[in-house]
Amino acid sequence: MLRQSRVLVALAAAVPWAGVVRAETGSDLWLRYPAVEDRALVAAYRASVTAIAAPDPSPTADVAIAELREGLLALIGVPVPTSPGVQADGTLVVGTPRSSRVVAGLGWSGELERLGDEGYVIRSTRVGGRNAIVIASKGDAGVLYGTFHLLRLMQTARPVTALDIKERPRLSLRLLNHWDNLDGSVERGYAGESLWRWSELPGRVDPRITDYARANASIGINGSVLNNVNANADSLTAPYLEKAAAIARTLRPYGIRVFLSANFAAPRILGGLPSADPLDAGVAGWWKAKADEIYRAIPDFGGFLVKANSEGQPGPQDYGRTHADGANVLADAVAPHGGIVMYRAFVYDASVDPDRVKRAYLEFVPLDGRFRDNVMVQVKNGPLDFQPREPFHPMFGAMPKTPLVAELQITQEYLGHSNHLVYLGPMWKEFLDADTFARGPGSTVSRVIDGSVDRYARTGIAGVANTGRDGNWCGHDFAQANWYAFGRLAWDPGLAADRIAEEWVRMTWSNAPDAVAGILSLMMGSRETFVRYTMPLGLHHLIGGDHYAPMPENPDPRRADWSAIYYHRADKSAIGFDRTPAGSNAVGQYRSPLRERWGDAASCPRPLLLWFHRLPWEHRMDSGRTLWEELVSEYRRGADEARELLARWKGLEGQVDVQRHRAVLAKLERQVSDAADWRDKCVGYFRGVNGRPVPAP
Repeated sequence: MLRQSRVLVALAAAVPWAGVVRAETGSDLWLRYPAVEDRALVAAYRASVTAIAAPDPSPTADVAIAELREGLLALIGVPVPTSPGVQADGTLVVGTPRSSRVVAGLGWSGELERLGDEGYVIRSTRVGGRNAIVIASKGDAGVLYGTFHLLRLMQTARPVTALDIKERPRLSLRLLNHWDNLDGSVERGYAGESLWRWSELPGRVDPRITDYARANASIGINGSVLNNVNANADSLTAPYLEKAAAIARTLRPYGIRVFLSANFAAPRILGGLPSADPLDAGVAGWWKAKADEIYRAIPDFGGFLVKANSEGQPGPQDYGRTHADGANVLADAVAPHGGIVMYRAFVYDASVDPDRVKRAYLEFVPLDGRFRDNVMVQVKNGPLDFQPREPFHPMFGAMPKTPLVAELQITQEYLGHSNHLVYLGPMWKEFLDADTFARGPGSTVSRVIDGSVDRYARTGIAGVANTGRDGNWCGHDFAQANWYAFGRLAWDPGLAADRIAEEWVRMTWSNAPDAVAGILSLMMGSRETFVRYTMPLGLHHLIGGDHYAPMPENPDPRRADWSAIYYHRADKSAIGFDRTPAGSNAVGQYRSPLRERWGDAASCPRPLLLWFHRLPWEHRMDSGRTLWEELVSEYRRGADEARELLARWKGLEGQVDVQRHRAVLAKLERQVSDAADWRDKCVGYFRGVNGRPVPAP
């Protein structure tokens, strides 16, 4: 689909400024490559890139050169020929020291070695007395990433003269976790069925999987877990391994390795063993044989993701063993092949803890140092479950001997699904920039996961994907921004959320200044708006089983910690969860000075107040209002801001294409209605609990 769109774009671009209008469905994502409209900029780009000195062929180099040819044709309206070397000014040299004689002759090998296989240089230089731009890397993957970087500069109307860019990823593993089921459904998926079309594999690989690979490569994502963490053991059977191998062949040229979620009970379910005890020699042998089988089918298989002893999933605790025991048996199986195990720390047990958020820390931190070297523990950004706002998980900075993978959720399970415009870049930056104080001030979460704090040999970040078969991939045109932002932050957690958003807007919607400013104004405050009309002041989990609609009264009969009332604990006198030393002391899992700062209502950050404190309704806020008045004010403000989002989008009519403008308009109209429902339901419920009159607006 994307490739066909690129051809149409290229044909339109061949007659620049002819006023050709294309229908826009969102299927092109941020790789639309519309013809550059500024004549001076087009002339500058054409002068800067007159020919391509391509490297020796390889699957990855070939897709990089194809991307350049198609992208440049679409952007500047003229085909760019290939050249055997630098024979004229404006030659674009692409390659590695091993694949390109020109690159080898530049003397950059030491610099490229330091940047690694995925790092790259984009530099304006002189080659044989001619002006040239060079995209160079130690490895083919870096060449591909550099190719997309150069095209991104042109897509966002940036100059490409006097370039001197050096990039390398701060995190080595940058993964999408797909919660896709073998029947084609997607758990917490809001954009249609699975991209993989399992029933058609391996005989037919949907072309859209190539489009998926290309989109991920453009933002540096290098791994994909194909199946749901609530894993069906059949995903490890021979027929499904053939299907996974077909996907792997498609993704491989784009630098993406395939991973699989493993059902811990697979030795019993598939192998007929009496148990799946990780310390049983027969079980260990079964996993080793299964790993050997997988690597015969997929030689570059990345490894396993495991959800165990969580929400009914089988695990090592079923046999009196630890999470380290469970992870290690799998790690030993894939280690000879260079594979890894990512073992999720999302565990909780209402029968053990009166406060669910403490459980993962209590189970995993004592195991630090007992995991194999090729095990990474995967930890959600917050200690509960992808809420609109949580403090960072206290495990970050608490396991110096065990590399931690940060798990973010791109799909908006608790953030309005694909109906609400919520740009998650600011939320993720809040998390990544949070200071753990693990080794004193400056020990931010991003420095923990990139290995700077504890010198982890392996580093990584994972995002629960929001893709599906919908025409625009994500169910909402603006949800694409979260896929894009995840990739950019996975590459460099230091990037600013507004910079990422501006890149995405310029590539996805328009480079026109008014349009860019208008769309950014919607995006940058959208997460705070959502928090205000759903779960303000640190409230959390005020939903029912659909994780969408407001249900503060929810007393889920299945288990207490799935209930809204378990978290807000509102009664006639007070509201909030006491996590201070006088309560559950979850705050004690954080280091000083956070435990003291957050444990005191006077110094606790306002956005986390009711996360850590149970306070009387008449508690006086910094604003001078009572807590009840402040809470009502936040709900009202959030609903009002949702209406403002709709009004701003209406004001952009004519500045973006009609088809997508109408699609987003319909989503925002629903968001306004939902925001009003959240305000009315929550204010009405809490008024019924506390018996206080609703303050006047």
